[in-house]
Amino acid sequence: MTNSDGAGRMMTERERPRIVIVGGGFAGFHAARSLSRRLQDGAAEIVLVSPTDYFLYLPLLPEVAAGALDPRRVSVSLTAALPGVRLVLGEVDGVDLDRSQVSWVDPEGRRGTVGYDRLVLAVGSVHKLLPIPGVADHATGFRGIPEALYLRDHIVRQLELAATTDDAEERAARCTFVVVGAGYTGTEVAAQGVLFTEELARRQPLLRGRPIRWMLVDLAERVLPELDERLSATADRVLRRRGVDVRTGQSIDQAGPEGVRLSTGEEVPTRTLVWCVGVRPDPLVSDLGLSTDQGRLEVDEYLTVPGHPEVFACGDAAAVPDVARPGRTTAMTAQHAVRQGKLAGRNVAASLGYGTRRGYRHNDLGFVVELGGPDAAANPLHVPLSGLPAKAVSRGYHLASMPGNRIRVAVDWMLNAVLPRQAVQLGLVRSPAVPLDTSSPEVPRRPG
Repeated sequence: MTNSDGAGRMMTERERPRIVIVGGGFAGFHAARSLSRRLQDGAAEIVLVSPTDYFLYLPLLPEVAAGALDPRRVSVSLTAALPGVRLVLGEVDGVDLDRSQVSWVDPEGRRGTVGYDRLVLAVGSVHKLLPIPGVADHATGFRGIPEALYLRDHIVRQLELAATTDDAEERAARCTFVVVGAGYTGTEVAAQGVLFTEELARRQPLLRGRPIRWMLVDLAERVLPELDERLSATADRVLRRRGVDVRTGQSIDQAGPEGVRLSTGEEVPTRTLVWCVGVRPDPLVSDLGLSTDQGRLEVDEYLTVPGHPEVFACGDAAAVPDVARPGRTTAMTAQHAVRQGKLAGRNVAASLGYGTRRGYRHNDLGFVVELGGPDAAANPLHVPLSGLPAKAVSRGYHLASMPGNRIRVAVDWMLNAVLPRQAVQLGLVRSPAVPLDTSSPEVPRRPG
C-alpha cells in the first residue's frame, strides 16, 4: 500500500507495527475491535481487508429473506463501528508468508498488496457443496445479503406467477418451496418463509385457500441435530404446526429447473431449492500451504499457526482445540467466532508487548433459534424455553449481540407486529449474480 502524504509520512507510518486482519465477519470484526481498544494512541496500524464495508449480523438474515427486516438493519458499517481501523475494500486472493504480504482485488478489479507484522486470518466460510447433479446450477445458497435479497424477490415472484397461470401443475410447483438442511439456517428459513408466503397468498385472490407447501429435508434424524433434543422438538413442533413438510432421514438425489428428486425416489415439482446444508472454510485456507484439520487451519490454544508465530487464525477458518472435548476442535458457530476474535485481538496485542496472552476456553451459554411470529426455542444457561419466554430471550440476545442498529431492528420488530410486511420485487439481484459455488457469497457476481 502507498500513502500520498509523501515519503516522510510513509516512513513514519511504517515504523509502527502493522496488523492486517483478513475478513470482516464475526471473528474478524471482533478481532479488530479488540485490537483497537487495546492498542491506543497509535501503538499499531490496524488494517481490515474485507470485500464489503459492513459487518453482517448473519443470524437475522432469514428475516431479511422473509421481508421482516430491511437488509440495512443487519448490516453494520465497519468504518463507523471500528474507529481507528483502516478498511481496505477488497477480496484477498493470496497470502505470501515468506514476504509477509497480503494481496487482494478491489470491487473494480484493481489489485493491491499490503505488508504485515502480524496477520489475523478470519476469512470465514462458504457453502458446502455435495456431488448431487443439478444442485450447483439450480439451488440458491444463503450466506449473504445478495442471496437473501434474491430469495425474497424469488419467493414473491413465484407466488405472483402462480396467481397468473391457468396450469394447475405449474401453480402447484411455483407454490412449493424446498429447503435442504435442517440446521440453524435451514430451520429458520423454513419457519420464516412459511409465514411470509401465507401473508403473500392472502393478497392474491386466486391463491386464497390454495396450499402453499414448504418442505424441509435433511439426512439427520431430527431438525437441529446439533442442539439439545428439547430445542429440536420445539422447533419441529412449530414447523409442523405451520404446515411445513419435515422430511428427516432424507435428502435429494437430483435437482433440475422444474423440480427435485428425493433420495426416496419421490419427485417434487418446484421452482425453489434453498441450499442450507452447511459450510466449509473459505478456499483461501487451502491455498496457504499450511497444515489443516478437515479443511481448517491448524492452530494452538493461543490461536497461533504452528511455525508462524506472527500469524493467527480464528473463526470458521481455524481448527481451534476444544478444551471441553479433548482431541476435538470447536464448532463453526458465531458464538465461537466472536469469542475467538476477541481472544485473537488480545493475543496479537500481547505479542507486541501489550498485555498477556491467554488460551482459548469457553463455556456454552446456550443457543437461541428464531422461528418467526411468536415462536422461538432457547436454552439460556441450559434452561429450555419455548414460546414467548424463548422469544424474549432470543430477541434480547440478538439485540445485545449486534454491534449497531439495535434501535432500528427493535422498531422494525414492533412495526411488524402491527403492520403487514412490505413485499415487492425490487429486481436488484438476479440469479446469475448469486451462484452457489462461489468463494464470496457476500458479494454478487458481476457480469463476465
